[in-house]
Amino acid sequence: MTITPIPAEPNALLLRAYLGESDHWQHKPLYESIVLKARECHLAGATVVRGPLGYGRTSHLHTAKLLRLSDDLPLIVEIVDTAVKIEAFLPTLRGMMPTGLVTVESIRIIPAAATGTNEAEKTDA
Repeated sequence: MTITPIPAEPNALLLRAYLGESDHWQHKPLYESIVLKARECHLAGATVVRGPLGYGRTSHLHTAKLLRLSDDLPLIVEIVDTAVKIEAFLPTLRGMMPTGLVTVESIRIIPAAATGTNEAEKTDA
């Protein structure tokens, strides 16, 4: 698989969507739906981060502690791309998550050195 490196982008944005593990959209986990939609829209990258502890506007504590298991741990979906592509994606995201917190911040992308090979794919011969 050939991976195209993300070019240095002075006008890049980081979008963060804060949601719960139990949130759904069209009978699928919301975090999965967001990532798949971002991929469908050809955004540069998306990652889901699971939080062991957190709370939102209701102040209800969500925790992964053994004595208090939660099936609704906090999740953050992070999506990175150019400002134009992130701004174009925002209406789609808001349609998928009518409630919840979404933040957008300016970032500077520093691309990995393009060597033409993936270190993980190298094998000793």
